[in-house]
Amino acid sequence: MNSTKSVFSIKDLENLSGIKAHTIRIWEKRYNILEPMRTSTNIRLYDAENLQKLLNITLLHSHGYKISKISKFPPEKIPQLVNEIVSDKNIQHQAISSFKIAMMNFDTKLFHTTYDNLLISKSFREIFKELFIPLLNEIGLLWQTGTITPAHEHFISYLIRQKLINNIEQLQLVEPLKKDKVFVLFLPQNEIHELGLLYLNYEILCHGYQTVYLGQSVPIENLKGLSAHFQNIILLTYWTVAPETDTIPDYLKKVQHEILNTGSTEFWVLGKMARHIELENLHSKISVYAALQEVLNKL
Repeated sequence: MNSTKSVFSIKDLENLSGIKAHTIRIWEKRYNILEPMRTSTNIRLYDAENLQKLLNITLLHSHGYKISKISKFPPEKIPQLVNEIVSDKNIQHQAISSFKIAMMNFDTKLFHTTYDNLLISKSFREIFKELFIPLLNEIGLLWQTGTITPAHEHFISYLIRQKLINNIEQLQLVEPLKKDKVFVLFLPQNEIHELGLLYLNYEILCHGYQTVYLGQSVPIENLKGLSAHFQNIILLTYWTVAPETDTIPDYLKKVQHEILNTGSTEFWVLGKMARHIELENLHSKISVYAALQEVLNKL
C-alpha cells in the first residue's frame, strides 16, 4: 500500500469515475474506449493510462459529449478538450472530477488551475464546503477500498492544506474584532489529521476572533501555561484517530483536573473519536460537537 498503485480493477475504475462497471464494459465492448489487460482467468485489469483516459472521458461526457463521438476522437484530442474545459469557468460544476484526475496523475498544475477557475465565481469558504469536503470524504472511501494509495491521499491533502494556510495567513493580518474570548486549537498526542482543525481556524478568524494554533500531537501539559497569557480561553480539539476509545475517560479527567478546575477555560471537542465520549455527568466546561457545522453555529 505504500507504493504508487499502477494496476486497477474495473471496480477501482467504477469507484474513481462514478461510472458503473456494467457501463464501462459496454463502452469498452461497443466503442473500444479502453484496452484492458487480462489475467490468466480472464479478469480485466487496467493501467494508469486507461484510468486517466476514463476520467477524461467521464468529464467530457458530463459536459454533453456523446460516447459514440468521443470514441472517434484521435488520442490527443481527448486531453486537449479536457484542458479547454478546465480553463473555462464552468469547470466549477465538474471540479471534483478534475481534482481526482490531478490526484491520480500527481498533477499539481491541474489542481491549481481548477482551483483558480473556481475562484472566479466562488469564495474560498464555498470551495472548501462544496468541493474540498466532499472530495476528502470520497478520498477516504477510495483509500479504504484500496482504489488509491497513501501517496495519492497525501498529495491531494497537502495541496488543500496549502490553500487553507494561504487563506489563514491573509486573515491573520487583520486585527481581531471580538476580544471576549481566545480560541486555542490543537490536536491530542498521536493525532496528525489536521485539515478539519485548520478549517476551523480559518472560520474562527473569519468570525473576528483571535486564534492560537498549536497544531498536531500536543500533550495536555503543554496547555497549562496559556491562562497566564489569555483570559476566557476555549480549547478546541479535533479527534480523528486519537485518543483511543479506552483512554478517553482518563484523558478528559486529566483535562478537567489540570486545565478546567480554575479560571474560565472551556474545552470543545469534535471529530470521529468524540462520538465515544460518555455525555452523562460530563464536566460543565466540556462541550462535545457531532459535526463541524455545530461548532460554526456557536461562533
